[in-house]
Amino acid sequence: MIGIVNYGAGNIFSLTAALDRIQVEYGMINHKEDFDRYDRIIIPGVGHAGAAMRKLEETGLVDTILSLKKPVLGICVGMQLLTSYSEEGDAKLLSIFPLKTLHFKNRISLKTPHMGWNNVKVTAGCPLFTDIPDDSYFYFVHSFFIEHSPVFTGATCNYGLAYSAAVQKDNFYGVQFHPEKSGEYGEQLLMNFSKM
Repeated sequence: MIGIVNYGAGNIFSLTAALDRIQVEYGMINHKEDFDRYDRIIIPGVGHAGAAMRKLEETGLVDTILSLKKPVLGICVGMQLLTSYSEEGDAKLLSIFPLKTLHFKNRISLKTPHMGWNNVKVTAGCPLFTDIPDDSYFYFVHSFFIEHSPVFTGATCNYGLAYSAAVQKDNFYGVQFHPEKSGEYGEQLLMNFSKM
């Protein structure tokens, strides 16, 4: 059963609607005691990384997240929260991944935010992409990206530059795109996570 971290910064309705469609059970994590009720955790996120980190700290959930040994999936800003630092709000984040979250501005000539469908190239046999063809399209909405890392990048997207569309380290995973808005392949990814 999946627990969704409810810290006031996630697009939770779209995510729960997708989990309903694929018939995966879920519940909300509002307090640290709630983590024990679930065997997989999703950290959703929409908006500002610095503000999201502050909300996560205010909930008192940070230490519990850092100590988790069960599978954890960060989505969009939820993925960025797993990095060490974001230029958005000049914010120190959870530091699970020793990577930085950077702004597209002044780094690419394309329009920001990066919004719409883009193909994703799986680079490291990431289990999130089981039964999903390489170069499949997923839906993105973001102005900040996680720097590409040969160690932690599970899939790459190219939007003026190559960046991490998915990351993985031990039991922690993240995707920059929104699987809950990415049609059948997004639903397959959520299903894959639910079986980890």
